[in-house]
Parts: sequence; structure tokens; C-alpha cells
Amino acid sequence: MRKEIIVTTGNEIPGKKIVKILEVVRGSTVRTRNIGRDIGAGLRNLVGGEVKTYTEMTKQSRDEAYNRMVNRAIELNADAIIGVKFSTSMVMQGASEMLAYGTAVKLK
Repeated sequence: MRKEIIVTTGNEIPGKKIVKILEVVRGSTVRTRNIGRDIGAGLRNLVGGEVKTYTEMTKQSRDEAYNRMVNRAIELNADAIIGVKFSTSMVMQGASEMLAYGTAVKLK
């Protein structure tokens, strides 16, 4: 049975009291571009508009990082994750990390 936890960008949860801070939890993934996507993106750059393959790749990266963060909080038996943020950084040419992080807490 999977435990449901509250995840928020806020630092408080209405109607709940934070009784213990467990730790900062995070999840990350590193993704690389591929030649097929780069060719399509280059063509899209000529005419303008959304590069849907990159949009989808970014969404998948964000989802994977988020799920890893939540799974770590579940391992800690947390009730919630507060202050959630996402960041991205280039690890090397053509490869970027997507990071999700927040503070795992116990609630009353």
C-alpha cells in the first residue's frame, strides 16, 4: 500500500501543525539530448514555435525527479514535503540535471 503525502511549495499546510522536520529530500535525473531531437529542434528554430520533443523530455525529467523526491519522503515515513522547488543545471555539453527538493516533515 502506497502512503499518500502532501506536497506543497508553501512552508505551511493549512489546518496542520509541523511537529518534526525530518530532512531535506531530493530527487534528480540527468538527461541527454539526442541527434533526432536536435535536428527537429533546429528545424523548429527556423520557423518558431514550441519544440514539443524537448517539452516532453523536460516533463518526463521533472516527473522522474519529483517521484524520486516523494519516494525518499515515504521511506522516512514523512507526512508532507514543504517548500518544494525544482532546478536544472547543465552537467556537461548536451546533458542536464533536473532536481526536485523540499523538506520532509511530520504533521499533527
